[in-house]
Amino acid sequence: MEKDTIKVLIIDDNVSLIQMVKEYFKDSSKIKVVLESYDGKDGIEVIDSKKDEYDVIVLDLIMPKKDGMYVLKEMRSRGIDKKVIVATSYNAGEVIREVAEYGVNYLILKPFDLEDLEKRIIEVCSKKKESKTIDFETHNLQVSITKMLHELGIPSHIKGYQFLRDAINIVFDRPDVIGGITKELYPELAGKYDTTVSRVERAIRHAIEVSWTRGSWDMMEELFGHSVDIDKAKPTNSEFIVTLADKLRMDFHRIAV
Repeated sequence: MEKDTIKVLIIDDNVSLIQMVKEYFKDSSKIKVVLESYDGKDGIEVIDSKKDEYDVIVLDLIMPKKDGMYVLKEMRSRGIDKKVIVATSYNAGEVIREVAEYGVNYLILKPFDLEDLEKRIIEVCSKKKESKTIDFETHNLQVSITKMLHELGIPSHIKGYQFLRDAINIVFDRPDVIGGITKELYPELAGKYDTTVSRVERAIRHAIEVSWTRGSWDMMEELFGHSVDIDKAKPTNSEFIVTLADKLRMDFHRIAV
């Protein structure tokens, strides 16, 4: 193992998930899963007794015997200061607020993409120790966008997925862009990803087409039923982006850390 390799302790009751993560990083020179545990009771003892053997903890919240919150509370009571990425299928504001109180570095929504997990591990471990807590206001929005796109059946490996994520984020933050999706938003995304406006537009269109064949029909009806006859027509790129940004704006609760 190379000197700069990030060493990971993963605590999750899903054995197949742990094996999948280990397999993904098996040939990586950047990240290795060096320790594992399958419940919070054993997990906190591994955390405490092997502090020098890992750099970051990937922690599930919902586990048998003792859950992830128990682990975080025990870490605090024992004075253990380690980088933590929490993995959870819950996107409730109260859960995120409670996790934030324990200085977690990142919260990733299940089911997560292994590439995304890899990025977050590297990001968390590259930050200085003082910058312990997440900007949960921004982070909760990113989690919400990810969850919505997953429910709409858009796979993260296609190009349009990332363009859509960024587009929704931009429209959420800057509603004035709504009138200039083609003239402002597409060029901004094209510049960021060093591509052309037409490729951005086509990739987003493809992602929407995929969504229409794979996504939750109930969610489609809820989101677009009032504006589009979803049995006959798909929303335009602009309608899709603006509708999702509006939905998030209505649902999103800012969380003060």
